[in-house]
Amino acid sequence: MKKRVLVAGGAGFIGSHLCEVLLENNCTVCCIDNLYTGRMENIRHLISNPDFEFINHDVIYPFEKEVDQIFNLASPASPVYYQIDPVRTWKTNTIGSMNMLELARKNKARIFQSSTSEVYGDPDIHPQPEEYRGNVNPIGLRACYDEGKRAAETLFFDYHRMYGIEIKVVRIFNTYGPRMFPEDGRVISNFIIEALRDRPLKVYGDGSQTRSFCFVDDMIRGFMKMMNSPATITGPINLGNPCELTIFQVAELIIDMCNSNSTIDFRELPEDDPRKRKPDITKAKTLLGWQPEVDFEKGLMKAINYFDNLLAGERKEKEPVENVLLINDPCLKNNLKINEFDTIQKNYI
Repeated sequence: MKKRVLVAGGAGFIGSHLCEVLLENNCTVCCIDNLYTGRMENIRHLISNPDFEFINHDVIYPFEKEVDQIFNLASPASPVYYQIDPVRTWKTNTIGSMNMLELARKNKARIFQSSTSEVYGDPDIHPQPEEYRGNVNPIGLRACYDEGKRAAETLFFDYHRMYGIEIKVVRIFNTYGPRMFPEDGRVISNFIIEALRDRPLKVYGDGSQTRSFCFVDDMIRGFMKMMNSPATITGPINLGNPCELTIFQVAELIIDMCNSNSTIDFRELPEDDPRKRKPDITKAKTLLGWQPEVDFEKGLMKAINYFDNLLAGERKEKEPVENVLLINDPCLKNNLKINEFDTIQKNYI
């Protein structure tokens, strides 16, 4: 019998890739998402699959479904979006997590929580092991997300201790790849979009702050290994790429790989922006047999190609109306091979 898997936040960047892999692994997948940061474009290719179901639902409200496993990825992850309505962000990570935990309790289902490296705040320890309790500002602009995720971890372990629910908690570090939302304010998507448009890349501070970037395929592989690990492995476990780069290095690399004429525009550093971020993945290696495999530049090129195609589509949509009229001119059609006409017609109509 196929496993019945619920993915909360399944229309998002990471969630949509997870839905794909679950279907490839012979699961039936119910994707729930309120489409606040998730997009139908991310899962449109899955809709026709009889083993896939999409339900527009916000996790801050209870949900009923017979399931065997739950992946809880529901939450805006970009400061641009989680700071628009910080109270709702807090509700998503606390009330939403509790609703997913209640669903797991009713179904005796195993449940996975996508926590975040933001629970470490602006760390005093480098790299960050899971035992580090963090340096988080509980009243800052980022607190709705940082503390919301910390509270969610508390809920997961309390439900585990009180009700015996099988839990799997991972702390995700910066992840990138195709289907990132172009306007969500993340560094990789921001830099690529600006470089492809030959616009200045906005670097906050002097660019010396560091990040570690994991390609989405590696991250999903880690999710699957964690979910299917023995029940005794509850986490939290760091998932991320320990290859550390400065933001300035990333900006220069992206300008070069995009063959861009962009310059770098230095801006004021936002409040509570972490100075360093690098995962200690010893536990992931020893307990899950997992480590990243995709080289940063190789993954970056896939992301660049994705955004380049996205922008090319936008440019075609903005072509003047005269082009459509010209293409529909029967005289022009007679001067083209039929396949040439059909190709051009699809691009403009």
